[in-house]
Formats: sequence, C-alpha cells, structure tokens
Amino acid sequence: MMKPILLSTVSLGALALSSLAAQADQGDTLRTVQERGSLNCPGDVGSYLGFAEVDDNGVWRGIDIELCRAMTSAIFGDPSHANIVPIDWAQRWPALQSGDIDIVIKASGGTRSRDTELGLQFSMSYYLGTTKVMGHAELGLETLADAAGGSICVPASTSTERQVSSYLEANGIEMEIVAIERNEEVEAAYFSGRCDTYAQWGPVLAIAASQSDDPSAHVLLPDVLALEPEVMIARQGDDNWIDIANWTLSALLFAEQEGITSENVDEIRQNPPTAEIGRFLGATPGLGAGLGLSDDWAYNVISQVGNYSEIFERSLGMESPYQMPREMTALWNAGGVLFPLVFD
Repeated sequence: MMKPILLSTVSLGALALSSLAAQADQGDTLRTVQERGSLNCPGDVGSYLGFAEVDDNGVWRGIDIELCRAMTSAIFGDPSHANIVPIDWAQRWPALQSGDIDIVIKASGGTRSRDTELGLQFSMSYYLGTTKVMGHAELGLETLADAAGGSICVPASTSTERQVSSYLEANGIEMEIVAIERNEEVEAAYFSGRCDTYAQWGPVLAIAASQSDDPSAHVLLPDVLALEPEVMIARQGDDNWIDIANWTLSALLFAEQEGITSENVDEIRQNPPTAEIGRFLGATPGLGAGLGLSDDWAYNVISQVGNYSEIFERSLGMESPYQMPREMTALWNAGGVLFPLVFD
C-alpha cells in the first residue's frame, strides 16, 4: 500500500523542481550564494546524531554540517557564513526547489529516481554505509525473517522506506511498516516497544543503540537491506556548482592523503614539498581557475575545518561520543573506498 504513495511523492517533487531546474541551467547558484553572503544547508528537525545535531545553544555539529562549513570556507574563506536551515526529510527537495537551501547535505543517497525524475545531480560519495535492522534482544531474533508478523519502524519519505519495502517483498517477509517523519519519533517508537524492529542506516542504528539506556537490550541483525552512497545533491543544470561540491570534498580527502592538517597547513604552505601541493594550497596561482573561487580556496577549507579525517573523528569517530571506526569510509590507501580527484 505504501508504494503508490512513494511514487506520488516523487511525481510531485518532479513537478516542483522543474521550474528551478530551468533557473539552474543558467549556472547562477554560486553567484546567488555570494550575493546573499551565506550558504544555506539543511539541518534536521531536532538532531540526526553524528550527522546534523544541534545543542541547547543552537550550535550545529556533525559530518553533514562540517561539509557545509567546508563548502562555505571554499566560497567565502570563512565557515561562519554557513546558515543551517532545520528541515525534515520530506522537505529536502521542496526546500531545494524554493531556494531555501542551496545544496542538500543531509545523509542522502544518490538514486536513479532522484536523478531522472527529480532532476538532481550528485557529488562523489562522502560516506558509504549499509541499511540495517535493529531489534529488541528479548525477542531472540537472529534474522529479520524471524520478525515476520511483527512491526518495523522506518523514517518516512526516505530511501530507507523503499529499501525496507523491497527487501520484505523480495524475501517474502510480511511485516507492518510504521513510517514516521521525524527521526527522534522513529527512535522513540522503537525504544518504547511500538515496533519490534527498527530499520535505518547502519551508523544511525549503532549511535542510537550506544545512546540508549541499555545498549545490550538491542541486537543488530545480519541482514543487509541495501548499500547506499551518501552524496551532496544539487539541481541539474548548474555544473559549476556541483564541481565546487566535488572539489571541496576532494580537497578534504587529498589533504588527508598528503598528511596536511589544520595544524600544519600554514607551515606546509610556506614550504610546499611539491609543486602540486604548492598550487593546492594557493602558494602558486591556478587552483581557483574555472570554479569562480580564489586560488587559496583549498587552503581556506583545510585551515578552517581540517581534512576529512579531522572532520570524521570529531563528528563520528574517536573524538566523538560515538567512537565509530572509519570502515569503508576510510581512504583508498587505508582499506576504504574514498579517494580524491587529481589536483593537476
């Protein structure tokens, strides 16, 4: 019963985005952002722990927020020009269409329908994770099939909702799907016992269990519902804008690969070991050509927010409350899948 609703949502989103896609053809997103004096990125309605979370003082943190701050540093040289707009999952595409946000950096995957039906384009993946299921340990579940006849909580209006529906259908498992809009309410429903299981992106489940009253009361089932690359998402038609997103991400990864951090970037810029790194840090001209950015934009990114490792560790890793390993999100030379484009 849920599939027609999902298709209807996609169709409405496609209609809503059509007018702004025409505007994006003009390639004016960077100019709009510069004239406004701020980069508008999505937060969450509440907190999406590790990715976009807000404290009692209204300060936003998390890897999605850090990527927004990195892009802001590339554009303005100062991350304080980042403006975080709290929106829920269903609002991502209308907010992009209306211009309320300039880019979607909100734990969102690159999918065919978002590309061909919504008219969106994607950056390289900045996080690769699997969709998993957590269940109450007292139920004695060993796989999701053991939960047949029970209920499963999912975040509404997300690719996770579709992945759960497809997985259950493909494996002949009948369950009640409880789709809830706000992430905090999804978790509350599961932890209160409203649902037997909870499907989400693997990192989110691990964080949710670690922050619960009794982590041992929950078990992560072995079922892998899907593999999803999380990407930054923009409207089609503005290639320069998605180029800026991709090169900002590459700068974070290249700096990590070359051992350039927020602490040593000034020293390396003064005495670059190679011509490539000298150009990367703006010691010699050329890096901003074709992007509409200053030649020292990558230096500004690293000096202001650090490299990818620094961002990950304080958001999700060993410097965060969640103590998550990098796993597949490590660099290519450390057993992972992430890599930078070439700064020639």
